Amino acid sequence: MNISDAAEITSLPPKTIRYYEEIGLITPGRSANGYRSFTDMHIHQLTFLASARALGFSVEDCRSLLALWEDRDRASADVRKIAETHLGAIEAKIADLSAMRDTLRHLVNTCAGDNRPDCPILNSLSSSDCKYDVGGRGPRAKPP
Repeated sequence: MNISDAAEITSLPPKTIRYYEEIGLITPGRSANGYRSFTDMHIHQLTFLASARALGFSVEDCRSLLALWEDRDRASADVRKIAETHLGAIEAKIADLSAMRDTLRHLVNTCAGDNRPDCPILNSLSSSDCKYDVGGRGPRAKPP
């Protein structure tokens, strides 16, 4: 089947499929006219990659998971290790987002939001005492 058929079956854009080929995640055959030719195995690989990416796995994690999926002698511990590492990263992001939310909630609650120029939000953002590291490194301290 051609790339448009593969894209329709897997719900992946052709551009994504081409990218996966470019970085070596899949290797479709080529027909006599040079067009990509996808087999059922390629469709399974693409579906697997789509599911893994939907869960937020990195391309390199997907490469490892795909190799493990194709290896019938794999140890499930290897798969679990990758998933646990990814889960830890997700939990860290959630904690970071929660800290951002709490800090922003505190700032919004302390701002009168009226016609006066005094603004605790701007004061906090311009202060070295900002409760959240705006450089993206996470919370400096918990909001009061």
